[in-house]
Amino acid sequence: MKITIDKLAEAQHMQAQNETGGAIRMDGSQSIGGLEGGISPMQLLLAGAGGCSAIDIVNILEKQKQPLEDLQVEVEGDRQTRDTYSEFTTIHLHFIFTGDLDEKKVERAISLSINKYCSVSKTLEKTSTITHSYTIK
Repeated sequence: MKITIDKLAEAQHMQAQNETGGAIRMDGSQSIGGLEGGISPMQLLLAGAGGCSAIDIVNILEKQKQPLEDLQVEVEGDRQTRDTYSEFTTIHLHFIFTGDLDEKKVERAISLSINKYCSVSKTLEKTSTITHSYTIK
């Protein structure tokens, strides 16, 4: 796995690109000279946790033959400042499902993702307490 980061023309504005051309823009806050024209690196960690779990959950529900119509994930994180950096201490993922889904299968899919399959959550749990909730519409 390889990611290339290129500085764009302005301040702290960067673009990350993977080997297949997928790209995302990152930026710092205005307080450090950024334009706020992209997602901050810490926000990317939260997005990674939500995206990783969402992919797992969709795959698990497909295998369970559940009629998932839509999925949205809201991710919130609280940070604590250390000497020269800050780290997430709590991360909460709230999954919003749309479809005629079996609640027990949804609960199992979420649990399997967060506790077993999601590499991002497994990495972040070393410094963060990760919790979750869900709603089925």
